[in-house]
Amino acid sequence: MAAEAPKMDQIKSLLGGGAAGVATVLAGHPFDTLKVRLQTSNNYKGLADCFKQTIAKDGLLGLYRGMASPLVGVTPMFALSFWSYDLGCQMVRDFTPNRTKKDLTLTEYAIAGGFSAIPTTIVTTPMERVKVILQTQDQSVGGKKYTGMGDAAAGMWREGGIRSLYRGTIATLARDIPGSAAYFWAYEAVYRALKPAGEEGLSVGSVLFAGGMAGVAMWSIAIPPDVIKSRIQSAPAGTYKGFVDCGVKIIAQEGPTALFKGLGPALLRAFPANAAGFLGRAGMMEVLHRLW
Repeated sequence: MAAEAPKMDQIKSLLGGGAAGVATVLAGHPFDTLKVRLQTSNNYKGLADCFKQTIAKDGLLGLYRGMASPLVGVTPMFALSFWSYDLGCQMVRDFTPNRTKKDLTLTEYAIAGGFSAIPTTIVTTPMERVKVILQTQDQSVGGKKYTGMGDAAAGMWREGGIRSLYRGTIATLARDIPGSAAYFWAYEAVYRALKPAGEEGLSVGSVLFAGGMAGVAMWSIAIPPDVIKSRIQSAPAGTYKGFVDCGVKIIAQEGPTALFKGLGPALLRAFPANAAGFLGRAGMMEVLHRLW
């Protein structure tokens, strides 16, 4: 007898994902700033030096530079990501109508996670293009060019239209399809292992640890394409012919270890940011389930 599959509630999925986005940005943006600076400049000896130079030059607020862009962009991005993930899970169930268990396998969760990255890229690429420019513009010749998110987006549109805003799309997909597969696989695997058998409702500790480990799993494999994405999005137009050309030039000029620049801050950010994100989503879903 086929198990009755849970039906996707699209409104709850979007709102829960949005809550995850806000929580993730607030917890993780300082680490993201350090990661991007390390990836796009050779002026730092390492993570500690990058932190010291940023604080010395811009104060603590320098760590939150460019946060308006991800707050505006990450909220719909996470909403779209979790909606797409839930849609992917629903599609897996629709393609397997005779399944005997309502829960997906870990492989099926990974497939749904990889699928979620595709529609999410529509929001991710321009948001991260603006964020990267704002985080690194003081490292470029001529210093600061844009005063904020809107000014940067408008300037990029004037310079190259929609192609400028969507520079780095292939690199974003190369990072996020395998990264999202690992992300959701790790969350489901760890949450299943930690949640006490028979426990009803939300297990806060399990959500926090599983969410943190999901972030670590994603960034453990996503850094090389993320470095390439940051270089493409921060460099002047025409610097690189594409994703492969950028990767080849980085390795030729700086060695293969350059593809792992920013791994330290990415992993430091991954646990608290994604623990906060998954808890934000779980908390929002609990509230929404009580409302309807």
